[in-house]
Amino acid sequence: MTQDTSVFATDDKEVASFMQGLVRRNPFEPEFHQAVFEVASSIVPFIRDHPQYRDAGILDRMTEPDRIIIFRVVWDDDQGNVRTNRAWRVQFNNSLGPYKGGMRFHPSVTQSVLKFLGFEQVLKNSLTGLPMGGGKGGSNFNPKGKSDREVMRFCQSLMVELHRHIGEDVDVPAGDIGVGAREISYMFGHYKRLENRFAGIMTGKGLQFGGSLVRTEATGYGCVYFCQHMLEQIDTSFKGKSVAVSGSGNVATYAVQKATELGGKVVTLSDSGGFIHDPDGIDEEKLAYIIDLKTVQRGRISEYVDKYSKASFHADQRPWGVPCDIALPCATQNEINVAEANTLLKNNVIAVCEGANMPTEADAVHAFLNAGVPFGPGKAANAGGVAVSGLEQSQNALRLSWSREEVDGRLKTIMTDIHGRCAEYGTRADGSIDYVAGANIAGFVKVADAMVAYGLV
Repeated sequence: MTQDTSVFATDDKEVASFMQGLVRRNPFEPEFHQAVFEVASSIVPFIRDHPQYRDAGILDRMTEPDRIIIFRVVWDDDQGNVRTNRAWRVQFNNSLGPYKGGMRFHPSVTQSVLKFLGFEQVLKNSLTGLPMGGGKGGSNFNPKGKSDREVMRFCQSLMVELHRHIGEDVDVPAGDIGVGAREISYMFGHYKRLENRFAGIMTGKGLQFGGSLVRTEATGYGCVYFCQHMLEQIDTSFKGKSVAVSGSGNVATYAVQKATELGGKVVTLSDSGGFIHDPDGIDEEKLAYIIDLKTVQRGRISEYVDKYSKASFHADQRPWGVPCDIALPCATQNEINVAEANTLLKNNVIAVCEGANMPTEADAVHAFLNAGVPFGPGKAANAGGVAVSGLEQSQNALRLSWSREEVDGRLKTIMTDIHGRCAEYGTRADGSIDYVAGANIAGFVKVADAMVAYGLV
């Protein structure tokens, strides 16, 4: 059985040939194919002008993970039933430092999803300027509806195998969808028990045991900081702008907080059940309610309209039909399709900035780029989370804790530098910036130069 590669629409025969080979080697992994195609479309033309990367076979090597570890996780639920899940750790590339990337617990987790996330992580971590390689992991375990004890038993069983493959100088996992402070704490505690040592082998830890201030807020804050730079390039700001945000987890809620602080009016949030539209805006009080609802009560976003009657809930829909000036997709991959992109354009959106990993389908990205709307890709715009994870690693190594102001200041600097790197490689002849190409090339060059220096390893 073969796969249809015609979805990779390109006039570049070299890109098409590369993708055909990649799909043949990695069959039935559509998320991974999509992520690589988006990067290859920028990198292959760049490599034509820089033959040292072609001679060293860098793109072929960079799209092949160093290793993938697959294992089963056996645990028992509160009724005494034996349950089995599958887990992975994709250690993609450690040319710049130890593998670094989150663990995701969700029924949608597959090897394809984790390979796409790990590949993106390599370039994202490169853009931060910090010494981190890229990796990703997770399980098809669903923490929703599970008791704390069930989640604990699952996390401890998972760590029995995972602990063999991680370490502060080897691989440093963090959280992701379905893996928050609770899950990180259970995994880290069991690692400590198994290894009999206290080391910074995970990030996103509690402040009481080696975590960093601003880590919870970092991805959302970083997305807004990056978007702020994008807006400055077109001589505007968040002030007075309407903002549509998807999701209602840490990334989304803290993007709301920072966008509001900068003068924007956020009018939407969402979860897997649908989205809320609040035309009055989600202010500080309303946001505090949402954070409590989602993190403490573990409720649904639909409950928002029970408390705030002027808002409306739209079941099984996404928020991209709501008119807005700025769109911040902060939920999950492929949540904006080309029809939704065209609706946003019709409603005169002026900037789109990805807080999630690859939330915009390829055709939708092209629609924004072709319309000249500034588009911040996730590997650049949502790098704030892993940036502060890197800062947490530094604090752990130094046995120090930095203040909130110091960490936030470093985060702002890193996001400014990422924007500068994107501009360096993505500025067009007319002065506008193609952030997709800029992020891809800037992230690629640093990793590629290290790989060339190492020789054939």
